[in-house]
Order: sequence, then C-alpha cells, then structure tokens
Amino acid sequence: MKSLIKFLYFIFILCTNLILAQQPNKSFEIKDGHFWLNGNQFSIYSGEMHYPRIPVQYWKHRLEMMKAMGLNTVTTYVFWNYHEESPGKWNFSGEKDLQKFIKTAQEVGLYVIIRPGPYVCAEWEFGGYPWWLLKDKDLEIRSDNKAFLEQCEKYINQLAKQIIPLQINNGGPVIMVQAENEFGSYVAQRKDIALEKHRIYSHKIKDLIIKSGITVPLFTSDGSSLFKGGSIEGALPTANGEDNIEVLKKTVNEYNNGKGPYMVAEYYPGWLDHWAEPFVKVSTEDVVKQTKAYLENGISFNYYMIHGGTNFGFTSGANYDKDHDIQPDITSYDYDAPISEAGWATPKYIALRDIFQARSKEKFIEVPKSVKIITFSNAEFYKSISLFDLIDDKKKIKGDQLLTFEELNTGHGYVLYRRKFDKDQQGKLEINGLRDYATIYINGTKIGELNRYFKKYDLDIKIKAGDVLDILVENMGRINYGSEIIHNFKGIISPVMISGIEIKGNWEMFPFPFDHMVAFKDQRKKTIAGVPVVKEALFTLKETGDTFLDMRDFGKGSVFVNGKNIGRYWSKVGPQLTLYVPGVWLKKGENVIQVFDQINDHPVSKISGINKPILDQLVK
Repeated sequence: MKSLIKFLYFIFILCTNLILAQQPNKSFEIKDGHFWLNGNQFSIYSGEMHYPRIPVQYWKHRLEMMKAMGLNTVTTYVFWNYHEESPGKWNFSGEKDLQKFIKTAQEVGLYVIIRPGPYVCAEWEFGGYPWWLLKDKDLEIRSDNKAFLEQCEKYINQLAKQIIPLQINNGGPVIMVQAENEFGSYVAQRKDIALEKHRIYSHKIKDLIIKSGITVPLFTSDGSSLFKGGSIEGALPTANGEDNIEVLKKTVNEYNNGKGPYMVAEYYPGWLDHWAEPFVKVSTEDVVKQTKAYLENGISFNYYMIHGGTNFGFTSGANYDKDHDIQPDITSYDYDAPISEAGWATPKYIALRDIFQARSKEKFIEVPKSVKIITFSNAEFYKSISLFDLIDDKKKIKGDQLLTFEELNTGHGYVLYRRKFDKDQQGKLEINGLRDYATIYINGTKIGELNRYFKKYDLDIKIKAGDVLDILVENMGRINYGSEIIHNFKGIISPVMISGIEIKGNWEMFPFPFDHMVAFKDQRKKTIAGVPVVKEALFTLKETGDTFLDMRDFGKGSVFVNGKNIGRYWSKVGPQLTLYVPGVWLKKGENVIQVFDQINDHPVSKISGINKPILDQLVK
C-alpha cells in the first residue's frame, strides 16, 4: 500500500511539472535597448485613465474602448489621498478597488502600468498627498525628510500589497511601476535645494518601492530637458510631451547608458482646463501626425489622457502662476481626450483607431456602444435653507486667532469665520492670506466677494457696533504642481485687517466640509438673493442613463445627486456650464438633487438635465 501511494505521488509530481513546463513564463523586462514581453520584443501603446475619475461600473466599458482603438496597455496614477481616507484608515474596496481595476484590464486584454507617485500631479487635489500631512510641522513634502519618508513608506507598503499579486511574473498584467513623478521640473523650480539633496530623496523613493517587494521594472517621467534632476539610477528615463524623435533618443541615451528603449510616458492629445480660462483643444490632425511619427520610429508611448473622466467631489486640484495666485481646475476632466468625459468615441478616437487597425493583422473588437443619455426638465426645488440656518453652535470653535482648515481638522469644503463688533469700523477690509474664495456678509447681507484667482483681496466695508461680520471661505483645491505645492494651507492664513489695523480676538469658526448631503427639514422661506443656500429638488425617471445638469443659471457651489458629490460648478465664469451625472448613480423612480450655491445672486427655482455637455463657454 505504501509503495502504491509513493508511486501515485510520483506520478502527480511528474504531471504537475509537465503542465508547468508547458505554460509559458510570463515576464516583462528591459534589456538590449528594448522592452521584452514573454521573451519577445514589445512596443507599449498605452492610454492613461484614472479609475477614481470613472464610476466602477464603467471601468470595463472604458477599457474595452481602449482595446477597440488598438492599444495594448492602460496606465493609471494611484492617488494616495484617495485610499488613505484618514490617518491610518486605508480603503481599497468598492469604487476604490485597485485590484479589480487591474484584473478588469487583464480580462479585456490590456497590460497595466502603475504610477503611484507618491506625488502624482494629475490636476488632482494636492497632487495626491493627504491634506493632513500639512498638520505635522516636522514634515516637509517631496524632500529627504524623515517624517515625510516614513509616511511615504506606509503608503508604498499598502500599495505593494495590491500590486505584487498582479505583477506579470505572478500571472497578472502589471508590467511597470513609476518612481516619483516629473521630479525634474520640481528640481528646476526649487533652486534653494542642492541637486544632490534632491536626488537623495528621489532615490530613496525608488529604494522604498523595491523594499516593498515590487519587482517589475521601474521608470521615471520628465520633460526631456529635465532628466538631470528627475532621472533615477536603476529606472528607465522616459520623456513627457516630447514630439521630436531625435531629441527623445539623444536624451534617453545620455541617461540610459547609450541605449533605449524609447518611450514618451505622456503624449498629450488634449490638455487640462481651469475655471475662467478657455477650454483647450488639440486638433485631430496634430494627434494623428504625431502618433504616426511614433509608430514609424519604433517609439513606445502613452496618451495622457486617452479618457479623462471627472473630478468628482472636491478632488480637483489647482495650478499657480504669476498672473493668478491660484488656477483651480474645472470639475470635468474631459481633457479633449479621444474618449470623452462620458465615454463617447470622438472623431479623434475614430481617426486613431483607423491608424492602429491599418497596422494590425488582427481585426479589432467593435467599439462599445455609448451609455444611454437621458434628460429631465424643470425639477423644482421644493425646499431650501440658508447656510446661516445650518450653523450649529455646539460645533463652534472660538479663538483669538483665525485657524486654517487644517488646524480646524477640515480638509475640504468651506469654513465660516464670524465676528461680532463692539464698536464702529470703516475702511478697507483686507484679507491678503485668503485661500481661496470668500463671500463677505454683514448681518447676513452680502456685501462682496474676494477671490484669489483674480487677486482681489480687499473691499470697502462699513461696520456698526453690534454688527456681525461673516466671511465664508471656500477651498478651491490645493495646488498640485510646481514649487508652490509646499504652500497649501487653506482658509485665512494671515490677519484680517480693516484700515490697516488687525482685527484680533473673539473669532468664531464653523467648518462646513460638505462631505455628505445636508439633512434639513422642509423650509418654505423665500430664498434671499446673495445668501448662501442649500436647495433640494426631486425628479422621477422611467429609465436611467447618463445626463448633464444644466448649471447656467446658477452662481458657484457644489452639487449632490442621490448622495454623490458630483463636483463644483462656477457658472459665473465658465467654461464648464454643465455637470456630468453617470447613469449608474441614478435610479428608476425618485431621485434627489441637492445644490449648495454659495453666491446665489439670482435665486434659481428649477434644474434640468440635458443631453450634452457644455465645457467651452466662458462667461464675461
């Protein structure tokens, strides 16, 4: 009997080894100046899309759109602040299920490139960093700083748990991981720090990624003129935005031992957009021409973005330049990409698909149908409430000094700063440390607005003894790019002055994070122009589908639909005048919309859903 068992065990082992021997080894490597996939030379034709910007129910549809266009890889950033919801509280489930996104890509037939940062830019709030990092006075982001690197290690280790099982050598589709992101541009702007100190930091990020157990090849991405500051030994340098093939090859050769492979990690078929600025468009002809140039010269590339999606909630970031102290990004991340915000195949998409199909021996899958579009008309706001009526004295924070959002333990949304005066005040109200947008009220009546974008930091004011001054401040998104990223506190970060005299003491502060819909009883009061207001409307659907909320008659604020924060609007300036509502967030029967309008100069009684977006109309 023992002999029989030994014989059967021998046969089992032999058969197992034969089966394993017949299975090809899955691998991806960089050698001899090329990418090698499973032992064969490979070119990466990738498109970037970010799973947090797309409802989980639409991931497969968008990935199939990419496959149908002829791409073989999807690239995604991972946003640290999306997954660490509060210090030490990690969430990789539901709509945040990174592994599900990666597995869905594999199911569709795409390889995956992960860009985890920890800094990602991406027009995303704070470049992906959790806002509470700002609370640690010993911590300096994006530097060789012990407190910061300890936080980075925690994040990278959490991320590695998600990625390692799905690396290609473990049977998954993940073929590459990026170390840091566009660090060369940051080095160029932070000339106050020695280059070698910068490089110590970036190499430590690489070391943390390797230490976490990630084994697929690493790469960096920078403008080709910025490799000196951004390249990392042991990681493939790739160029962002480089359309000159010779420059690309020369620069990569210089920093990669005289050889390739050559890759443009970000080729831009569209561009990002700010409030109060024109919607940027890139022509189909230019994108087609550049794509052909890459293909004909053996260049790997990644379209940034192939599909942008939406900055839902308070996730949109901001830029900074000398003309504007902040340039907040619009809610739509359409990006003029080949696949539109709502997942439609654009003329740009069709033209690119034709190019790839002409070069392929295999017939591509059919382009997936777009999600059904629905409309609804004139849903009436049946109840509303002034923001001032939502003030809860139990949550009041008192102080002689004004506190920032961070000091109030509030990451996003709004803070109301209030003070009652015991004597007359008249002159110029100045808030030079405004971050970012304020509406000013005396005894509940609006007297003006201050605005960091237009650099308007003062207005004339007249206060009588007994008057109450309210300053409602909005965080319009933390800066996500450039050296100003280290200056990202929100709220009021300087003294409030009247006629050059600091207003000290007796401040009251009320955070309004708007992290969920506001619950309030039916109010029949007439909406008062200029008073910040929360309004609620109901509409009934016989069928669901995507729609676009028409916000043209509104001022500035944010919107919830069935409990989902679908983003900010600023219809007073444009260019975005609609908000995209995914059909999977709607339901047959009754649906609820809640609008917070912080300006409310012209009270609106109804709201509608229309059949197409309006993203390119500036309002003067």
